[in-house]
Amino acid sequence: MMEWTDRHCRFFHRLLTRHALLYTEMITTGAVLRGDRARLLGFDPAEHPVAVQLGGSDPGALAESARICVDVGYDEINLNVGCPSDRVREGRFGACLMAEPALVGDCVAAMKAAVRIPVTVKCRIGIDEQDPEESLDTLTRTVVAAGADALIVHARKAWLDGLSPRENRDIPPLDYDRVYRLKCANPNLDISLNGGIATVEQAATHLAHLDGVMMGRAAYQEPWCLLAVDPLIYGAPAPFTSAKDAIEAFLPYVERELARGTRLHSITRHILGLFHGVPGARAFRRHIATEAVKPGAGIAVLRDAVSLVMDARTDLAHIAA
Repeated sequence: MMEWTDRHCRFFHRLLTRHALLYTEMITTGAVLRGDRARLLGFDPAEHPVAVQLGGSDPGALAESARICVDVGYDEINLNVGCPSDRVREGRFGACLMAEPALVGDCVAAMKAAVRIPVTVKCRIGIDEQDPEESLDTLTRTVVAAGADALIVHARKAWLDGLSPRENRDIPPLDYDRVYRLKCANPNLDISLNGGIATVEQAATHLAHLDGVMMGRAAYQEPWCLLAVDPLIYGAPAPFTSAKDAIEAFLPYVERELARGTRLHSITRHILGLFHGVPGARAFRRHIATEAVKPGAGIAVLRDAVSLVMDARTDLAHIAA
């Protein structure tokens, strides 16, 4: 998710789940090849396993970008064929590539030839007037033939003509059954589901049919839900029993970043939804929103914000509810 899942966000999410695969925001091949790689691609080793999501449509540029990402240390290369934004469309990548499955196959093949880590594709079930049965099957056949290791399907069409990027996240109806049918037709292909999944419990129900589930906005807007991932999905203990404990573990990272010159707001903007539904959550958000943006804001702002939240340990059963 562009401008959302940056390295600060991912480091915090990793504190909440030790096992889930984390994804970067989409990064274009132009940015990888000509931009500030340290800023765009840098990540903390604690984030592993972490995948980088690339945006592009030139096989050569994607292959070179993939090689660079492997050198940086990423665990997976993911090609975005699902983003419906106008800027992405103008660059001939994202969801508009659903109309060019052969090109997507060429891109996957080029990356597979360039790297030895998994290469995956994230797509929609179709775009505009495409028949989702035909469009998704065609894309799947093409990327599988090119060597794709997995497919992540946002179970909605993207209407590039007629809907805004924001509207494309909610208005086209979800069709989970279409993704289930795809898995039945491709039992040996790793297929994950994306779109409209609000809770970890919902994710668990889909895992009866599929290999994985990708949570986006729900995990970002209410990150506390990630504390339920390890117990419910992986059968492992949660890293912490409360969101406050997670914040306490986050403080050394925040202090290191502040010492490097990172602004506090760049870090804390990712944790505003952490105490959703807990008494004091609104005061927590308000304090961070007003104080973290001020010049010289330091760790005391975060400590003071946390002190405004009810001082009670959060029961994991409640977190998962």
